[in-house]
Amino acid sequence: MRKIGYVRVSSQDQNEERQIIQLNEIGVDFIYQEKISGATLDRKELNKMLDELKPKDIVFVTDLTRITRSTKDLFLLVDKIKSKGATLKSIKDTWLDLSEDNPYSQFLITVMAGVNQLERDLIKIRQREGIEIAKSQGKYKGRIKKYHSNHEGINYAVKLYREGNMTVKQICEITNISRSSLYRKLQEDASN
Repeated sequence: MRKIGYVRVSSQDQNEERQIIQLNEIGVDFIYQEKISGATLDRKELNKMLDELKPKDIVFVTDLTRITRSTKDLFLLVDKIKSKGATLKSIKDTWLDLSEDNPYSQFLITVMAGVNQLERDLIKIRQREGIEIAKSQGKYKGRIKKYHSNHEGINYAVKLYREGNMTVKQICEITNISRSSLYRKLQEDASN
């Protein structure tokens, strides 16, 4: 039996250290970790972990939201883990223990997954309501553009492009601007 940890944060600027510390405190043998949204199951490390699971392995997460954000995906993951003869445990959600064939565990995972989904949906509704109020008061400007008109990198990339001496790939490497951002800026300038 191996203790396997799974760690996930949604973005590059988030820190996964808290999760790693908690999993190491319970003595996991190995940790799979990644920085990617939990809204999809198309995650390299998650799929690698699932492929490498062996019977009697226990997958530990610090809480359910680390393995998935979707009720439907949670059920799919639980089924996949069980089909490998492994189990899932959560440090925070102590009620989650699928190591025994207990009908209450399955019931609780159904209820709690529904509660997590409801919480996400309510947050989205409150966010939309807040944006509408801010718009009506003239306070909402939308997402701040990364490459505004005074951004030196995008302006330099446009200058290099217009000079015509370099490929787009070379320009993007020099300026650290993505192709799509460069093309978007060129299109904006052409329409103005």
